[in-house]
Amino acid sequence: MKTLFIDCSMGAAGDMLMGALYELLEPAQQEDFLDTMNHLLSQNISLTASSCEKCGIYGTKMDVSIYVKNEDSHTSYPEILAQIDSLSISSRVKEHAKAIYTLIGDAESSVHHTDIQQIHFHEVGTLDAVMDVVGCCILLDLLAPEQILASPVHVGSGTVPCAHGILPVPAPATAEILQGVPIYSGTIDGELCTPTGAALLKHFVGQFLPMPPMTVQKTGYGMGTKDFPTANCLRIFSGDMDIMPVPTKRQLPHIQPTSTVSVSNDSETHPDFYTEGFHNLDQILELSCNLDDMTPEAVSYAIDVLFDAGALDVFTTPVHMKKNRSGLLLTCLCNMEQESIFSRLLLEHTTTRGIRIHPCYRRILDASYEKVSTPFGNITIKVNSGYGIHKFKPEYDDVAKAAKEHGVTFQEVWNSAKDAYRKNK
Repeated sequence: MKTLFIDCSMGAAGDMLMGALYELLEPAQQEDFLDTMNHLLSQNISLTASSCEKCGIYGTKMDVSIYVKNEDSHTSYPEILAQIDSLSISSRVKEHAKAIYTLIGDAESSVHHTDIQQIHFHEVGTLDAVMDVVGCCILLDLLAPEQILASPVHVGSGTVPCAHGILPVPAPATAEILQGVPIYSGTIDGELCTPTGAALLKHFVGQFLPMPPMTVQKTGYGMGTKDFPTANCLRIFSGDMDIMPVPTKRQLPHIQPTSTVSVSNDSETHPDFYTEGFHNLDQILELSCNLDDMTPEAVSYAIDVLFDAGALDVFTTPVHMKKNRSGLLLTCLCNMEQESIFSRLLLEHTTTRGIRIHPCYRRILDASYEKVSTPFGNITIKVNSGYGIHKFKPEYDDVAKAAKEHGVTFQEVWNSAKDAYRKNK
């Protein structure tokens, strides 16, 4: 599964993302990309890619040069959309670019308590910001990843000057965009994540998590402008994540990378940047402890407490412990952010004095529920799907209740419900 993992340990900005993505292209593609970008807007603006060194690490610095000064530095939201629509790029790339500016516009309108149509962009409305957004959209269209993941985002600390004055880091619009995204501050004084970088991440990244197991084939480095004690660069790892077999092309259509930049040729049947229906990895925690001095009733109560608190799953496994004693391995699965809650419950409701914590990656199928009509009444069917897989089964409680009410066997109701579901499909 072709995967891009974005390392945001030094934040994210539009030019840094574009530089890292540019490095993942083949040399011929790089030339075509620059040629395309330099003919997009006008002859008064150019994009160059140059080698840049930060703390001994070399990467690509993307520079946009504007030769005619734009006297009007306030660009409205409708003007930005019209400008994107006028570009000779595919409608697919246009829609992504406009969606990114909509994220920024919604954030600005929320911060300034006004309608998005009344928003006038300052820094993010300049031509170089438009080039960053459009350039990243084109590059991702060329690279055609099946999924995009990213680390939690380092936003920096201190203050940042902008058109409205001196603002705290992260800037209010950046903080608004990054709602729902794991972020953190640090000792570096400065703005590490810009509104443009935040919007690009929010739009394209399927999940934010520590780097999962993947076979890296190439790494791109996009360099920032400022110098910090830590190398100011954004890394993107390109590789494969074949933790489970990838379905066939019929089940899992995907974009093949193109050898040239043909962004003006559009196709309504062309799929999106990453495959619809192929789910990202989900990271959870496995909390476990050994027990050999609790009664079955006490263990059962502890399990109920964990389930009532929202554990993803709780189960026991027979184990043979020290001093030849039989015992139980109690395991609780929970989401990452709930570790402290369930660790406390395990320590409080069991006799253990220590808990082992293991991060786990998982893939899950989507679950939905449907009602089918049978001679024994309506029965709920649980449907699981994803990765080209589709399976279903009747819900136990409905089947058991119907069997008792109609004086028939469990299997008779079960089979009737499965047959009814198949006929409906």
